[in-house]
Amino acid sequence: MTVDPLTYLFALEQFGIKFGLENIRSIVAALDHPERAFRSVHIAGTNGKGSVTAMVDSALRAAGHRTARFTSPHLVDLAERFVIAGRPVDHASLRDAVEDVRAVVARLCADGTLLAQPTFFEVTTAVAFELFRRAAVEIAVCEVGLGGRLDATNVLEPVATAITSIAFDHQQYLGHTLQEIAGEKAGIIKPRIPVVVGPMDREALAEIDRVAAGRHARIVHGYDGTQVVLLDTVMNRFRLRTPVRDYGEVTVGLAGGHQIHNAVVAVRLLETLQEQGVAMPAAAIIEGLARVSWPARLDLRRLPDGREILLDAAHNPDGAKALAAFLRATTWERPPVVFAAMRDKDISGMLAALAPVAGTFVFTRADNTRSADPSELAAYARRFAPALRWSIEPRAADALAAAWQLSPRIVAAGSIFLLGEVLKELGDA
Repeated sequence: MTVDPLTYLFALEQFGIKFGLENIRSIVAALDHPERAFRSVHIAGTNGKGSVTAMVDSALRAAGHRTARFTSPHLVDLAERFVIAGRPVDHASLRDAVEDVRAVVARLCADGTLLAQPTFFEVTTAVAFELFRRAAVEIAVCEVGLGGRLDATNVLEPVATAITSIAFDHQQYLGHTLQEIAGEKAGIIKPRIPVVVGPMDREALAEIDRVAAGRHARIVHGYDGTQVVLLDTVMNRFRLRTPVRDYGEVTVGLAGGHQIHNAVVAVRLLETLQEQGVAMPAAAIIEGLARVSWPARLDLRRLPDGREILLDAAHNPDGAKALAAFLRATTWERPPVVFAAMRDKDISGMLAALAPVAGTFVFTRADNTRSADPSELAAYARRFAPALRWSIEPRAADALAAAWQLSPRIVAAGSIFLLGEVLKELGDA
């Protein structure tokens, strides 16, 4: 009996996370290096890398380029990870590519080139490159999965890279100091390839500077010589002048003040691409920022009956702080928060950031083996904030219903896997 290609792919999740480039290098070599069939942009960072990836892709398309975008994880459908010309790849093409990569993996395992089965992310990355080659993509914007130095995407030979931010997250994989985390993310810096860097702690920036200097890679500091004048903090409208251009009035199509910082990184990265021979008119950059879409990031959904839900992938303390800042700037007064998080996250840091703006928490879990049990979340709440109001609903659907009994305006946050389930419940599957 032949196993469906996507069933095969998801079965690889049992092998978990594995750092290292040996497997992916063997796979792309056996595929005759699909990652070299197009120009690429490689983006890392603790927070903001997905938003910057979406902004850069949007602007490149506005400039008339045939683009692709590779991001992770997906919300509802695996095809969301592979966006070509602004649309997720069709399932027939996805299955064909997975089947062909599976055949290559089987051959490499049989001849001893691969000593163990590759991970889900390693195969997914190879599938992305193969899909982009088959689609005759001109330039692909690729988000790092985790870290950078040993991430499967790091077989790319990009024309430009970016590191959006450095903060504490995934310490068990990336290190326990900002310097160590920055060193892992700086692993995407390639010899003599420019890297755009967003605002960050001095300790992290010093490490990135060190790595870049060792590789003779020019650093473009996003805010060096850049002027931002806020015009409308709700609509994210501002005046922007960089050392390259005066853009005048710019609007970012994503909510939250932190997206202005992401936009500056995206603009400086697009300007760097122009230096590398990728045509990027100012009008295309302005249009791309205005039209960008990145679901489940301060994403307000209104239901036909008037209820509202704000979805945000606030999956670490810095992300939770950004969500809290957004809520403080709105008319949403202490809404109920449906919350789930992965066990390996800084749960207490996330709850500490959100507690002052939440009326109550409804703790639940995502359909993921890494998801913390709601009782664990409640234990964190009892330890650091005994006065915090909370309840437990193990199923996401029940958690939404419980929150909506308290208010017509609710928030869902803490895990992107939870948000995928919420979108299914809302009928966006």
